[in-house]
Amino acid sequence: MKKKLALIGCGYLSQTIAQAIHDGRLPEYELVAVLGRDPVRTKIFADYFNCKPCLDIDAVLALTPEFVAEAASAESVIDYAETILAGGAHIIVLSTAAFADVALYERAIKTASENNTKIYIAGGATGGFNLLQTASLMSSTPIDVTITSKKSTGFIARTPFYKQGLMNISKPERVFTGTAKGIIDTFPYVFNVVYATALASAGPEATKFNIDAVPNFTGDDYRIEVNGDQVALDLTIKSGDYAIAAWSVVSILKNAASPVVFM
Repeated sequence: MKKKLALIGCGYLSQTIAQAIHDGRLPEYELVAVLGRDPVRTKIFADYFNCKPCLDIDAVLALTPEFVAEAASAESVIDYAETILAGGAHIIVLSTAAFADVALYERAIKTASENNTKIYIAGGATGGFNLLQTASLMSSTPIDVTITSKKSTGFIARTPFYKQGLMNISKPERVFTGTAKGIIDTFPYVFNVVYATALASAGPEATKFNIDAVPNFTGDDYRIEVNGDQVALDLTIKSGDYAIAAWSVVSILKNAASPVVFM
């Protein structure tokens, strides 16, 4: 019997996940529902992918999905995570920056524990969480973690880090230096993958984070440097399309249903 999957969000990422099921990439699953805020868009999505359009979380849970994948917004995690977990479904989270609300994170963990459900945190544009956890566990002292993100000047122009003349730079220029917690405090709900990486390694307050503005740059580029007393890691993840976030959800679903798990 196939596992039931529901999606939160009708955008590009949810479409990519749904298309993976449609194309046979996840034969272990059937898509039973999509939850959206716009009735018209939600129905168009549901009609195309042959699932039920839902406008509230109760309608989703009435279909008894085993997994609910969030590919929408931090607000969706805030609004629905505890209800999903209490309702007997596992949740896959892309908008991990919502868990910068520590009280929410702790409540979600408690709810999952009490209901035998799980919170799966997707790697998005980074990943390697198994290696990061391994490094943290095997080191007898706290690991040192630094994440550096390359971003286009156009992206930076839409952030608090823009300054006059940045659009005319001819070489990379650092525009932010701080921590994973600091970036979320300054620019909430945007750098989800940075917060997720921090949760998997040194923690949000101890994980250092830099942003470099790079002229003529496209896509995503994250470098994760880890140093401990027993291990050193240097990971660079480059992607030309943010669909990598959706495919990280597909990977989680694949592993959850497979007798062989790649971690």
